[in-house]
Amino acid sequence: MLDPKTKQKVIKKFQTHENDTGSSQVQIAILTEEVKLLTEHLKIHRKDHSSRRGLLKKINERKKLLKYLQREDAKAFDDIVKKLKLKVKVVEEKSVEDIEKELEKQMKEKEEWEKLAESQATHVTNE
Repeated sequence: MLDPKTKQKVIKKFQTHENDTGSSQVQIAILTEEVKLLTEHLKIHRKDHSSRRGLLKKINERKKLLKYLQREDAKAFDDIVKKLKLKVKVVEEKSVEDIEKELEKQMKEKEEWEKLAESQATHVTNE
């Protein structure tokens, strides 16, 4: 857990306005600092499974907040990722048209397989 002074420094650095203490950017920054601390702790105490669980929870929470921020404010998302030097996996969102094309292709392939199976079944019965 972060000590109060460090937490205040992080809040001041990432706040979006003067009284901001809970915006997504601030929460992500605080979680990032906590992740760094826990990572260092786990390098020394490898068998500390409760801390490992806490680390995974914090990482997951940060991931959810990043996903939310990306969806709601892409510019703020890009800024925070650059400032914190985070590695973010880019996920392509498919359009409705792309999904429909994929479904059509799958349906055609299914029909072709069914025709092939039908022709083989009639071929076997004719022999």
